[in-house]
Amino acid sequence: MPHNEACSVNNTVTMSSPDKAIWVLIGLGAAFYLPFLGGVHLFDWDEINFAEISREMLLTGEFFRPQINYMPFWEKPPLFFWLQALAMSVFGIGEYAARLPNALTGIATLVILYLMGRRLHSHRFGFIWAGVYFGSVLPFLYFKSGIIDPLFNLFIFSGIYVFILGVWKRRGLRVVRNSAPEWSYMAASGALIGLAMLTKGQAGFLIAALTIGVYWISRRFAKFVTLPQLVLFSAVAVLVTGFWYGAETLRNGPWFVTEFVTYQIRLFSTPDAGHGGFPGYHVVVLLFGVFPASIFAIRAFGALPPPMQLHQRDMLRWMKVLFFVVLVLFSVVQSKIVHYSSLCYFPMTYLAAVVIGHLISGQIRLSNWMKIMLLLIGGLFVIATLALPVVGRQAAVLAPLFDDPFARGNLEAAVTWPWATFLPGLFLIGIMVAFFGLYARKNVHAAFSVLFGGTAIFVMLSLIAFIGRIEAFSQRAAIEFFEDTVAETDAYKTVYGYKSYAHLFYGNRRPTSNPELTYLNDSLIFGTPDKDVYIVTKIHKADALRAVEGLREIGGKNGFVFFVREREKPSE
Repeated sequence: MPHNEACSVNNTVTMSSPDKAIWVLIGLGAAFYLPFLGGVHLFDWDEINFAEISREMLLTGEFFRPQINYMPFWEKPPLFFWLQALAMSVFGIGEYAARLPNALTGIATLVILYLMGRRLHSHRFGFIWAGVYFGSVLPFLYFKSGIIDPLFNLFIFSGIYVFILGVWKRRGLRVVRNSAPEWSYMAASGALIGLAMLTKGQAGFLIAALTIGVYWISRRFAKFVTLPQLVLFSAVAVLVTGFWYGAETLRNGPWFVTEFVTYQIRLFSTPDAGHGGFPGYHVVVLLFGVFPASIFAIRAFGALPPPMQLHQRDMLRWMKVLFFVVLVLFSVVQSKIVHYSSLCYFPMTYLAAVVIGHLISGQIRLSNWMKIMLLLIGGLFVIATLALPVVGRQAAVLAPLFDDPFARGNLEAAVTWPWATFLPGLFLIGIMVAFFGLYARKNVHAAFSVLFGGTAIFVMLSLIAFIGRIEAFSQRAAIEFFEDTVAETDAYKTVYGYKSYAHLFYGNRRPTSNPELTYLNDSLIFGTPDKDVYIVTKIHKADALRAVEGLREIGGKNGFVFFVREREKPSE
């Protein structure tokens, strides 16, 4: 950011000092990310899956080898589960503890982005960047979840950022004028990438390596880092991951790590069941999901006002490279899941913050296409959040229109939709009107504060209004059966005809001397187990179980049907 722009932007600053800005961001994150974490059940698959792994760690004392259903789970490394298990040991096993690591990650992310932005541009820019991240839809939403990606992404992005600082240190740029040697940046970057690999797998190193490689290509193969520095970066990453990979191999042999690596390769080459998608899937997800930052990020790919300092121009290049590496990589990957492209949130919000800085300083204007996109995407969110209560109130009327008997059963759930559920949509209308009104009156700084602060409040209101009601339609009947009816029963609990982890976490599955039996579902349903077996299935699968001798139907609710196989009593 040029000197005159920085002065212009800083004249509008409301934070009296950088230290105060940090405390404001901590308070803001705590106020929005920490409340209501336990207000709704965990969602199948990922949230319950990960929470169950952490619960089983506490029950078995086996913290090195993740397990699900007390059998080895080689799909993910353990770092995130360690954090969940720690939270559960303090706050108890439940939804709040399962989601708490991401809420704390969210608070840390806001502070880290502020500190990065302050170093790269100015105090004011750092606050803008943190605010843009805070006030975009999916970045906000993910810090209220119990999935791995927020922590994984923070490690990767921080690792790439520190690597960039090392490159700038080598070039002698003023932004990294300190006594730390070049190699220390490369070592720290490798350590952060290693932590990313301990969080979710080798994709962390792959993304970092591709970003470095594509940046090199974009520089027409100009040398910007030495081979020994790259070796140091890679070696430290391997050493950090070796804390788990190596120790696991030494303790139990190579089988578990081999299966883990095989799964990672398969994940990139074949689609998971139910997770296919069209090639432009992530483009759509990012455009709508990172609203409103996505609109301003697009503008950053056009011409921006010169001059910018050398490190700022280079940062733009790095962020564009990172964005396209992640977007292309996960567009090529066969499995299409919303959070796969979530690392893009960092470069997108940086690019958006650069554009917003120029808009606030008056160096560029809010063009008509940006206004149209804001109105179009914002309008779709308004329509969706106003339509949801209308449709929800008519669920019983709409149910017969569905051919799927399970969907019809879901819509039979007793869910109330008070007038307050219209509040999120109405609030967003007010935000959009206020933004354009303030911008038209040249109060640009206030306009963007309203837009992003208001979007954060809109997402929070939407979570409060809708997420519990959506869960009531989709999964609550099955979860309440496991949680309230059979959790404290000394029996096996399982599902038939669909994939779920709810029977493990909410059914309070305990360690057993015969884990193979509980892992082999058919043995529970069709065999002669040593305990009663409670089974949940979907209504269109129920006839198959009704035909099984020894199973007794004991109830059903909202598209789910419940059965029991009572163990055979020994003859007297």
